[in-house]
Amino acid sequence: MAEALDDGPFFHGTKADLAVGDLLTAGFRSNYRPEIVMNHVYFTALRDGAGLSAELAPGDAAPRVYAVEPTGDFENDPNVTDKKFPGNPTRSYRSTAPLRVTGEVDDWLRLTPDALQAWRDRLAVLRADERGAIIN
Repeated sequence: MAEALDDGPFFHGTKADLAVGDLLTAGFRSNYRPEIVMNHVYFTALRDGAGLSAELAPGDAAPRVYAVEPTGDFENDPNVTDKKFPGNPTRSYRSTAPLRVTGEVDDWLRLTPDALQAWRDRLAVLRADERGAIIN
């Protein structure tokens, strides 16, 4: 396991309505690839990064960012740090252990509707490329 770069604070973005003390756990469908059940729970040390995740999460509920603390070991997210951004500038992490919600954060940067649509379009292209690679 690579050494994580941060001691926190950490954040998780979602559309779920959570309370202080709630635990976020692995075993749910991915926000970005719903056909996959996640073995990890993901989080970041960047509140605006968590906000982006919250805005991109499926559903009609309001996007929310929560301050969280890992309850066990965690690592740099290899899907981001190894494949897209070596060195982890996105400060993205994952854990098989739950994350405990310590509070809700409301001072994160919201995307404009156009910026949010651009992110959704980008994700749709990535999904289509992945499906094409699997089929070919």
